[in-house]
Amino acid sequence: MQLWRNGYDCAMSVVDDLRDRVVGATTSLFSHGPQPLEHTLDHVGDPGLLGPDSVSWRVIGDATAFVGGVRALLVQTAHPEVVAGVGDHSSYRDDPLGRLTRTSFYVTETTYGAMPEVERSAEIVQRVHRSVRGVSERGVPYSADDPAHAAWVHNALTDSFLTAYQHYGPQPLTDDEADRFVLEQTKIGALLGADPMPETADELSAWITEHPDLQPTEAQRDAIDFLSSPPLSPPVKVGYTLLQQAAVATLPPRIAEITGLSPRPGAHRIGAVAVDALRWALGSSPSWHIALVRSGAPVPSGRFRQPLPPEARSLVAS
Repeated sequence: MQLWRNGYDCAMSVVDDLRDRVVGATTSLFSHGPQPLEHTLDHVGDPGLLGPDSVSWRVIGDATAFVGGVRALLVQTAHPEVVAGVGDHSSYRDDPLGRLTRTSFYVTETTYGAMPEVERSAEIVQRVHRSVRGVSERGVPYSADDPAHAAWVHNALTDSFLTAYQHYGPQPLTDDEADRFVLEQTKIGALLGADPMPETADELSAWITEHPDLQPTEAQRDAIDFLSSPPLSPPVKVGYTLLQQAAVATLPPRIAEITGLSPRPGAHRIGAVAVDALRWALGSSPSWHIALVRSGAPVPSGRFRQPLPPEARSLVAS
């Protein structure tokens, strides 16, 4: 019996070490800048923009959000003016992890933040967008604060989070839940003046796939090449490639044609395994966890693996 116990303890130690390595490698990707929700417990009782009963907290708090984030970037490149703005004004080539961290900051704070955090994050993005102006390679002017261009970015992100969850989530949303998610996300898009914003899942999918302004460009090809092989360390790049291919496997035919992307054989199945592994290692988002604590909502048992900060643990204990 003692021999069995020693073997079990050894095996669990190996498992815990593996989990910790995955957590460390993943979280390091998002540590290149300010961290979201650092002072969220200054606003105890504030449910934020969406609240603990929202579908959005569940969807964006799942490991499928990694696939959804990559998919959104791929889809966004199909719009010539949007991708021109990224290429002309973004630092993604020189500081890809910094841009990833800033994007993650915005999504996390607008989704899970208390209202002062939501408003601050939106103000930061609005300030940056004022200077993002130019002309695309097909001669059309662009502006990041143009409602139509903001809508393409926002709607692509919403559609991608939803699509990734429906393909790789622990259990697909019902039609009603999917529609609720899309409607909830319009509250975030409204912060940046995005218009139009479809309010159901089917309307959103059709708006994306049938958008009249899409076509391939050189700026798009540059962005796709970068997103297909970003400068990451070899172990992290292996995991990223699995998620990127999982994202490609969910692209609608027209977007796949415009971007020139096609999944490798088995990409969907392998992607599902990769997402399951991330979910096992990471648990659900720690941002979701601390937002539940801040808002005073019940915390689902067994869903969160990463520890709360000391001040949050103190609040739970009290």
